[in-house]
Amino acid sequence: MSDYQKIIPIANQILQKHPLCDNCLGRLFSKKLRLSSNKLLGKRLKKNQNSTKKCHICKNLFENLNYFLKLMLDISSNYSYDTFSIGAMIKPSVVDRDDFIRSQYKLKGIDGIKTDITRELAKSFSKKTKKFIDTQNPDVAFTVNLKDESIQLRSKSITFSGRYLKTIRGIPQKQKPCVNCSGKGCRTCDFHGISEFESIEGQISKLLFEKIGGTTAKFTWIGGEDKSSLVLGTGRPFFVKLQNPLKRNLKLTSFKSDSLKILNLKLVRESPKNPLKFNSSIQLKISTSFDIDSKNLQKLKILEKHPVVVYDKSGKRSAKKIFFVKYKKNSKNIFTLSLKIEGGLPVRRFIDGDDVTPGISQILDIPCKCHEFDFKDIEVQ
Repeated sequence: MSDYQKIIPIANQILQKHPLCDNCLGRLFSKKLRLSSNKLLGKRLKKNQNSTKKCHICKNLFENLNYFLKLMLDISSNYSYDTFSIGAMIKPSVVDRDDFIRSQYKLKGIDGIKTDITRELAKSFSKKTKKFIDTQNPDVAFTVNLKDESIQLRSKSITFSGRYLKTIRGIPQKQKPCVNCSGKGCRTCDFHGISEFESIEGQISKLLFEKIGGTTAKFTWIGGEDKSSLVLGTGRPFFVKLQNPLKRNLKLTSFKSDSLKILNLKLVRESPKNPLKFNSSIQLKISTSFDIDSKNLQKLKILEKHPVVVYDKSGKRSAKKIFFVKYKKNSKNIFTLSLKIEGGLPVRRFIDGDDVTPGISQILDIPCKCHEFDFKDIEVQ
């Protein structure tokens, strides 16, 4: 007796007590027979005898899948993607009835109804769009809610790297979060997490939102600077992760405004998991409380020989190297200092000696104040 002949009596027993649609009936036996179409098997087992009653398990959900397919096509029409996945939410009562039938008739190793629904939808969607199913790492992921007949779509985040030059003073690096949602994203800020775009972060975010779409932009900065600092040379490196993008590529590699220039903007696999090591070439304008002579400034050369020790708020100690020191006296109590430093040195604290040893004020034995400092170049190790 063939496997098919063995299952006929069981299928007839089930149908005598419970009306089932072709999909639900075929699913109970298709794996055992190694068949790919549940619907064709169910139709064959029923011998084309159609019941007017609703399917006991799914209540004729499979007849309504074209409705959800249309919703999926509509919601994804503005997205660029190559791969997709589908998840489903169904009423617990549907799952309970499915489990009961499988348990009562001792049917093991069978796909659940949720799996069958998503498989049927995926096949139809792939056929319509010519996109590929990827359950592990899809470009877009659909969640089909069969309880309230809605669709949610999430697009996989993408990450860019680039460098920025800041050519005008008075622009902060970071943007203040939306006051309504504290940066999480809400209707007030159009789900961006920020409602203004006047900072470096804001201008880059606005550019990406306009060119690619998306909700929030999460930045990884390679160092930072004061609001009053300039960033020159080849610029400061940064990484930005764009959540839920509409497009998945950016043809633009550079951008320029009155205050900002972006270079080498490109897609990368991900932001660095560990902090990157970098060195900064900076120029500082420093004033002293008393007159200073060039001979006293020569003391600053000691910085090339010994690392600077930095203490954070918790008391943790770290050492930062200074590779190059050059100074120029501008007036009786103002001088310019050029340094090449290891990334992570707190510049203003280094000047006045606040938890940084030795600081400029300590070395010169004169209270010093940093009026401004600019980044001439930043190189990643």
